[in-house]
Amino acid sequence: MARVEKDEEREERIEMRVIVDTYTPEEQAYGWHAYLGDLMDFPFEARCTTEREESPLKEGETVRVVGMSSTEATLSQQYVTVEWMDRELGVPLEQLEPIDVDNETIQAIEDWHYWLER
Repeated sequence: MARVEKDEEREERIEMRVIVDTYTPEEQAYGWHAYLGDLMDFPFEARCTTEREESPLKEGETVRVVGMSSTEATLSQQYVTVEWMDRELGVPLEQLEPIDVDNETIQAIEDWHYWLER
C-alpha cells in the first residue's frame, strides 16, 4: 500500500479513542479490536478487494461480515468473522470493502485502513 497524507482529524481520533492508555503493541492491537467491534454495525455485506494468502476469498467475492473474529489481532492485522460457503471463518479486515453500511462502520474501517497505510 502507498503511504497516505497525514489526516489530523483521523490521527486525533485514533490517538484518543483507539490507542489511548496503551503502552505495548499488544495493548494497541486490543484497542483496535475493541474500537472496530464497537463502531462497526454487524452484520453487513462486504466485497473482497484483494486476495490474501491467509484467506480463501477471491477478489470481487461478496460476504456477510457477522462480527469480530477471535483470531488474535495484531497491529498489522485485524480479523472479522464472515459467513462463507455455509460456514463462518476469520478473514483480514484489510481485504474487505463494506457495501451500504452506516457512517460509523465506514469510519472505523477507513481508520483501520489509514493506520495500515501510515
